[in-house]
Amino acid sequence: MHEREFTRAGGTFEMIQLWVNLPRALKMSPPKYQTLLKDQIPQVDFPKGSYARVIAGELNGVKGAASTFTPVNLFDVRVKAGETVELQAPAGFNTAVFLLKGSGALNTSLLDGEAKIALLDAAGELIKFEAKEDSQLLVLNGEAINEPVASYGPFVMNTREELAQAVEDYRAGKMGRL
Repeated sequence: MHEREFTRAGGTFEMIQLWVNLPRALKMSPPKYQTLLKDQIPQVDFPKGSYARVIAGELNGVKGAASTFTPVNLFDVRVKAGETVELQAPAGFNTAVFLLKGSGALNTSLLDGEAKIALLDAAGELIKFEAKEDSQLLVLNGEAINEPVASYGPFVMNTREELAQAVEDYRAGKMGRL
């Protein structure tokens, strides 16, 4: 959601929408939406002015406000030019780093521009980002499910048969109506 001033004056609206795959046993859980206001999201500060907003999970003992079905960490990381920040990716978690804007070295690879993604090894590793310019990252990781994935549009299930049933249920109105 945006602020009242944006409604009045307009401007550039930036957002990202994330969908999290659930294990088979939780796939048919009722959907949920959480509103998290800026003041509800705790922050971890780094030495030279950079910081990470802890949306979900835990970072350096600080717990995020979002509730999740499975163990998930989501950090909105802002890194000042010239600063290096380090985060530990838990072993056994799938990890992705989204560069929303900026430029820097992620571990040993250059990450530059807007809307770039890097997938990390699930063995657990240090996430080290050295900003060449002011940068914004989303760091997302979650416990590996280790189940097959079948997807079609917004539907994610484990098999093609489950996927066909989900689409049929949707068309029949069993998932609610807008």
